[in-house]
Amino acid sequence: MENKKNHTDIGRREFLRRLGVGVGSAIALATLQPFEALARPGKKPVAFNDDPDQPIRMTYRVQHGSGKQVSLLGFGMMRLPNDQEKVNQMVDYAIKHGVNYFDTAPVYMGGQSEVLTGVALKRYPREKYMVATKMSNQNPSLWDLEKAKAMYHQSFERLQVDYIDYYLLHSIGGGGVENLQKRFIDNGLLDFLLAERKAGRIRHLGFSYHGDVSAFDWLLDRQDEYQWDFVQIQMNYLDWRHASIRGGRRRDADAEYLYNKCEKTGVQCVIMEPLRGGALSKVDDEVLQQLKGLRPDDSPARWAFRWVGSHPNILVTLSGMNRMEHVMENVATFSPLDPCTAAENELLAAMADKIAGVPTIPCTTCAYCMPCPYGVDIPGNFAYYNEAVADKIVPLPESHAADYASRRQQFAEGYRKAFPDQKAWAHSCQDCEECLSKCPQQIRIPNQLARIVETLGRQ
Repeated sequence: MENKKNHTDIGRREFLRRLGVGVGSAIALATLQPFEALARPGKKPVAFNDDPDQPIRMTYRVQHGSGKQVSLLGFGMMRLPNDQEKVNQMVDYAIKHGVNYFDTAPVYMGGQSEVLTGVALKRYPREKYMVATKMSNQNPSLWDLEKAKAMYHQSFERLQVDYIDYYLLHSIGGGGVENLQKRFIDNGLLDFLLAERKAGRIRHLGFSYHGDVSAFDWLLDRQDEYQWDFVQIQMNYLDWRHASIRGGRRRDADAEYLYNKCEKTGVQCVIMEPLRGGALSKVDDEVLQQLKGLRPDDSPARWAFRWVGSHPNILVTLSGMNRMEHVMENVATFSPLDPCTAAENELLAAMADKIAGVPTIPCTTCAYCMPCPYGVDIPGNFAYYNEAVADKIVPLPESHAADYASRRQQFAEGYRKAFPDQKAWAHSCQDCEECLSKCPQQIRIPNQLARIVETLGRQ
C-alpha cells in the first residue's frame, strides 16, 4: 500500500504561498488545474467505445496510487426505475460516452439497486466499469461481525463480481465516534475490510460521511493507519459554507472544511448531492437571469456540476440518474467539463450568501484556542469579523455590486487598525490545526480564518 504521508508535509496555505498565490485565490487556482486525462500527451483516456465516429470526450481524473482513470461523472444508482430494460439502456448510454463509475448500496431500493446494477454491468467486460458499494450496517442489529460479513458477501452475489472497485463504510457520523467504534472497530469489521483490500477483493477502501464531524475527523486523523483511498462527502456551492441551514438542521461542518481536510490529508473526494437534493437545479427567476447572463445555454444543474468538478481534488461527482434525459444532459456537461472561471465562482458564492445570509462565526472569545504557535489573534479576528457582519460592512463576494469596492476597503482599513501587528493577522495561519481540539464550540478555525483572508483580499 502506498504511503501517503508525504501529502501532508506542508499546510495548504504554505503550498499556496510557495506557488505565489494568495490564500484568497485558492478557488481561482482550482479552476486553473489541468485535467490529467485531457492535458497530458500520451495519456489518452481508456476507450470504452468502439465507434470511431463518436470519440470519448468525458473528463477523467486519476486515482492516487493505482493510476486508474475514473470518469469525473459517476452514475448514482440509488433511485433507478425498477425496470431492467430501462436501466440497461441508461447504463449503455453512459458507458458508450465514457462513464465508468457506478455507485450503489445494499439498502438502495431494498437491495434491488445492486441487482439491477449487476445485471446491467455484467454485459460488459469487467475492466470497462468500476462499481462502488457499501457496508450499510447503520442498524445496530447488523453490528454483529458475522451479519456484516453476510451483507458484504451478498453484495458480490448481487453485483455478479469477484472484486469491488470502491467499497465504503456507509454514512459514518450518526452517533459520533461512539457509534463508529461499535459499527466498525470493536467488532473487528474494519480489520476484516482492510484484510479484504489487502487480498484484492476490495480495490479501494473509503467511507461516506453524514452528521457528527467528530467521526469524520477521527478516521482521517488515522490516515497513516488506515490509508483511506477516497472519502465521499456532500458538497455543492451552497453547502460549501452554508451546510448548517440544510433542512433547518445544524450540521457540524461545511463542505469547505470537509474538502480541505481531505485535500490536506492527501485523500481524494467522491461527491454526493452536487445539486443539494435537486434544489440547485431549480433556482428562482432572479438567480436564473444572472446565470443566463453569463452562459445563456446552461441549465442551473450544469452550473452546479461545473462548480463541483472545478475543484482539483474531486475524483468523481455522483449524479442520481433515473431517466435517460438526466444521463444525456449530465454526460454532455462532463464531455469535457468546462471549469468555472473566477468570476463565475464569485457569482455562485454571492448567490449562496444571498440564499443563506452572511454567517457569523460562533466564537465566544473564550480564548481556549490561544496561544497560536504562529501568533494569530484568533478570537480577535473572529470578533472583528462578527462585528463587521453585524454592521453590514462585510461585502458579499460580488465584484460587480456598486458598493463592493468601498465596503471591502472599509473592512480592510478597519482590520489594519484593529491589528497593527501583522503577526496577529489571519494571513499568518499555517493550518497546523493545533487549535481545533481546544475549541469548545468545535469551530473549524483555519477555514474561518481563510474566509477572513478572502474577504480582505491580498494585502
